[in-house]
Amino acid sequence: MSKAARPSEITLPPVNQGWDNLYQFLCSQFPRIAPEIWAARFRDGKIHWHNGEPVSMAAPFLPSRRLCYYREVVAEPVVQAAHQIIYQDSHILLACKPHGLPVIPGGEFVNECLLERVRRDTGLEDIAPVHRLDRDTAGLVLFSVNAQSRAAYYQLFAQGLIEKTYQAVACLPESLQHQSLPQQFELHNRLEKSQPRFLMQAVSGEPNAHSTLRLVARRHQLGLFHLTPHTGKTHQLRLHMQAIGCPILFDPYYPTLLPKTEQLAGPLQLLAQQLRFVDPISGTAQYFCSTRQLDAWSLAEI
Repeated sequence: MSKAARPSEITLPPVNQGWDNLYQFLCSQFPRIAPEIWAARFRDGKIHWHNGEPVSMAAPFLPSRRLCYYREVVAEPVVQAAHQIIYQDSHILLACKPHGLPVIPGGEFVNECLLERVRRDTGLEDIAPVHRLDRDTAGLVLFSVNAQSRAAYYQLFAQGLIEKTYQAVACLPESLQHQSLPQQFELHNRLEKSQPRFLMQAVSGEPNAHSTLRLVARRHQLGLFHLTPHTGKTHQLRLHMQAIGCPILFDPYYPTLLPKTEQLAGPLQLLAQQLRFVDPISGTAQYFCSTRQLDAWSLAEI
């Protein structure tokens, strides 16, 4: 059994929807976790208020209070690939994560994540990612290391003041294998949750997702794309690449959701390669570029 080194947090809803106690609330909010597991966590002292005060199964539901609990998994995967810290100052830290490593704990990962690795490397406890990358995606992640300035860096993403550039490799349809380069595509559509709920789909309605896709190079039947997401919807780049007939190579979700047991020839060929922004504290222009390369593109030279 692997237990999280640090607790997860949940803020209780502002309105009690009929829960007699915290045990009933947690069972209703996390139906995939057996009630006996929650009972054991209460019994073993693995659930407490944010201030550290322990709670019992019979503790009343208190609206808007912050509750902490420790996640557990029977066997946590280990990601062998290394991460890199490429920059650090008194306000931010830039790390480059490998494919397959989550940014924060989730699912079957409780301690094996980029956040915990960076904490171990730096000794910094009060550190937080200010944006996310999918576990399948490699590349740059920006962390805040200073709680006093953290909100300013969150606002970079909330207000669209940071320019992100990704690289992707895809198999090219016949229509793109002989055209002059570069080829550019502007995608505007509406993306909403699908089924299962970790998937997204394009639906009719007012666009909420915008990406610029540029095919910049070809090798054999593969194409190298530079992708600029102007909005930040979940799986936006994967779906927009699929929409132009070029689903990203080794994507286990799109266009077809593959079973977990199916082994692909490599990791998702998507890399968060560049970040550009004006630092909200110093006012200086910042530019960071990953040194990682996508395996499929490198091997295509051979």
